[in-house]
Amino acid sequence: MRVRALAVAAAVLLSTATVPAGHAAARGRAAAPAAAPVPCPRAPAPKVSRPPRPVPPPAVPADRVVGGERLDTTGLVTPAGAPAPPAVTATTWLVADLDSGAVLGACGPHEYGTPASTQKLLLAATMLPRIDPKQVVTVTRGDLDIVPGSSAVGLLVGGRYPVETVWLGLLLNSGNEAANVLARLGGGPDGVAGGVRAMNDEARRLGARQTHAVTPSGLDGKGQFTSAYDLALIARACFGNPLFRRYTRTERTQIPAQPKLKAGGFQIQNENQLIYRYPGALGGKTGFTELARHSYVGAAQRGGRRLVVTLLGAEARPVRGWQQGAQLLDWGFALPRDASVGRLVEPGELDAAQAAASGSPSPPAPAPPPQWQGPAGVALRRMADGDWTVILPVSGLLALAVGGLVTILVARRNRTRRVGRRRA
Repeated sequence: MRVRALAVAAAVLLSTATVPAGHAAARGRAAAPAAAPVPCPRAPAPKVSRPPRPVPPPAVPADRVVGGERLDTTGLVTPAGAPAPPAVTATTWLVADLDSGAVLGACGPHEYGTPASTQKLLLAATMLPRIDPKQVVTVTRGDLDIVPGSSAVGLLVGGRYPVETVWLGLLLNSGNEAANVLARLGGGPDGVAGGVRAMNDEARRLGARQTHAVTPSGLDGKGQFTSAYDLALIARACFGNPLFRRYTRTERTQIPAQPKLKAGGFQIQNENQLIYRYPGALGGKTGFTELARHSYVGAAQRGGRRLVVTLLGAEARPVRGWQQGAQLLDWGFALPRDASVGRLVEPGELDAAQAAASGSPSPPAPAPPPQWQGPAGVALRRMADGDWTVILPVSGLLALAVGGLVTILVARRNRTRRVGRRRA
């Protein structure tokens, strides 16, 4: 109960920054009955058969007001005087400014949803700073432990691929085996399980308190949830990384041949149609499972502004997820630059606010994730972690080098002695 009280106090501190003064003063008076949520404009969607919806975790009041009290709604929230947003089939969505962090509008922004492959953005936010993109990785049989028929790049067991190629396979083709490879590489001694733990730690650091990863790829897992607001926080972190910005806008790439496996190379294309069909598109990520239905994250720039849209639980008819995202981006770009109903919190902000509310000393700034330091740095780190697949070869090379040096020195000394005797 004490932890819950502190979390609520922290959220109140955060929300006061975005609530008008009149609303803040009203807190001292008796609470008025909550207004009924404004219905979100809904486009008619075809009926589909789907697995039963998972039961979401109990609502945490403090989590529902992250970014501002107006975001605590199951319905529509838009700036005063704003035109009605387009009707979409998505059950929840949010539009925000990537640079200022202002939330321009949303529908049920803190409602729990299932992420599908948009969860790969959390993997990217977590692992891009950790893994050398030029490192070559060998794919294991465990990396291909994915749901049969789910999206895959076509990586082969025993194949050797640059990490950059694996990232492109993840973001262009939504490769689930690519997600396993990257989570394993960045997860330390515990492999994929360690990678998923790191993803959840990163979600907390970013302020995405309604996000819990169970799989690195977004394939459905019990207890796996996110929200439209959390996806915007995660997407903002991704678009802050220059490697991500380059990868997510790549239209096509070549998966290299594997001569030892007698397999040729092949080309893959970006599945996000926004980058081909929307002027100023910056990229994003698509997602789909039978349980989650269609999810989408997309970003674009126009007139010096960069906006991001996130949506969950959409159907592909009458228009596809990326098209619904494009319609919401158009709506957001038409709003004034100072329009806002809340904001995206900064990384580490919630933890600092909670510490302040509890009266404890402010925590130190969050430590950045471990950075890759080129091949030599990666080898040294793996040796320090006790990785014998690196220690043994390096030890052998060092022994050969030392032995060779000793042989050269002995031969040189003997030659000097022989020359000295001839001269005498």
